[in-house]
Amino acid sequence: MSETLIRMAEAKDEQRWRELWASYIKFYRSEVADDVTANTWKRILDPASNIDALVAERDGQVIGICNYLFHDSTWSKQQICYLQDLFVDPNARGGGAAKMLILACEEKAKKKGAFRIYWQTQEYNAAARSLYDTIVPRSSFIVYRKGL
Repeated sequence: MSETLIRMAEAKDEQRWRELWASYIKFYRSEVADDVTANTWKRILDPASNIDALVAERDGQVIGICNYLFHDSTWSKQQICYLQDLFVDPNARGGGAAKMLILACEEKAKKKGAFRIYWQTQEYNAAARSLYDTIVPRSSFIVYRKGL
């Protein structure tokens, strides 16, 4: 298997990022408007934004994405890193790209001085949960969401 490279997303990655993003949104049985997707990509490339993205690349092809952001906390003076979106092309899974993306995001959080990194997934995402369980024990928190 070829080596996987983890790097920051660049403007040249837009088309592939959008393809993986669309697959990610579909996997989670959701929809995101085109203008929101365009805005997310714009924010990823904007150095003044608090949203960043890592990509996993193998053989010159982007095979995975990791979108993350930093936010303030009432529990610490330091920020928290929220790994919001993680997706690896199903045809490229099994080579460790997802774990590499998570660990690279963790390194970005450490360098920024964050006190915690966190992420969430659906209960039905057993494949991802089996990976996540090897990285950190599951939290006992339950997430409640209400649309506004």
